Amino acid sequence: MSGRFEGTTVIDRPIDEVFAFLAEGTNDPKFSPRVLEIHKTTDAPPGVGTRFQSTVKDAGMKTKREFEYTEFDAPTRIRWAERSKNLVTAAEGGYDLVPAGEGSTRLTIFNELEGHGLGKLIAGFAVSQARKDADAFAGRIKQAVEGS
Repeated sequence: MSGRFEGTTVIDRPIDEVFAFLAEGTNDPKFSPRVLEIHKTTDAPPGVGTRFQSTVKDAGMKTKREFEYTEFDAPTRIRWAERSKNLVTAAEGGYDLVPAGEGSTRLTIFNELEGHGLGKLIAGFAVSQARKDADAFAGRIKQAVEGS
């Protein structure tokens, strides 16, 4: 079982500033309460092939996650794939950014979640919960970017 969620918001910051905040890759704890910690595991500046390792807490369980940037087109598009082997993973995720008037940016975030093994039984629930929170999640990104 797999499924997609997405959320959209308008951020009162220029597209280059929003892209830089998101591309850094380590700002997730500022907008995602499930991300307890994250760090970049590659040495080069962010781009295709950059990897991050994080510790997240879902449903009371802590897990380690590893993500890799698979597309990186400044200042409009970032794609990633989860490389870790967990019950439910993000097969693909991304940010799409477009200018939205003077000094503002329209951001859409999405993740395609899929279950593995026993995770196939809970993937539908995970997608459902993520869809319910998608616009609020995008709103938390807006607050984090505007507050930085």
